[in-house]
Amino acid sequence: MESNESRLAALKLELPPAPKSIGVYKPVVEINGLLYLSGHGPLHPDGSLTKGRVGADLDVAAGYQAARQTGLAILATLQKHCGSLDRIARLVKTLGLVYATPEFVDHPAVINGFSELMRDVFGEEHGVAARSAVGAVSLPGGMAVEVEAIFELVR
Repeated sequence: MESNESRLAALKLELPPAPKSIGVYKPVVEINGLLYLSGHGPLHPDGSLTKGRVGADLDVAAGYQAARQTGLAILATLQKHCGSLDRIARLVKTLGLVYATPEFVDHPAVINGFSELMRDVFGEEHGVAARSAVGAVSLPGGMAVEVEAIFELVR
């Protein structure tokens, strides 16, 4: 059986450094075999964020890439907290926020950037979760996407 870590390695992706909290919160809280991840943004390895409003500054494809990059930041947090992605049993729930214009209606297509990455890393059965994808009038620092998620640990 292929492991989460081996699937990640096969994708040849570069994870950014695990984000640090910049407020009064923890990036991840572990309770009863579940990991609750605070909102993460599209953090790049150089520390920059993908910024801009989808529907004005960014198109759907750029928003998709921002959501995918947000997934990489979440994977970095999971690796730092767990030591290995192989401790993750499955993704349970995703909330994706898209900084978008009022007319923009393709939020799910943007958040697919995150969801497809999770499917590719954790597999079809364990990487596809319950999900909400909604628009936001603004996000911290002007970032294009913010995602929070709940993961189940291997028991």
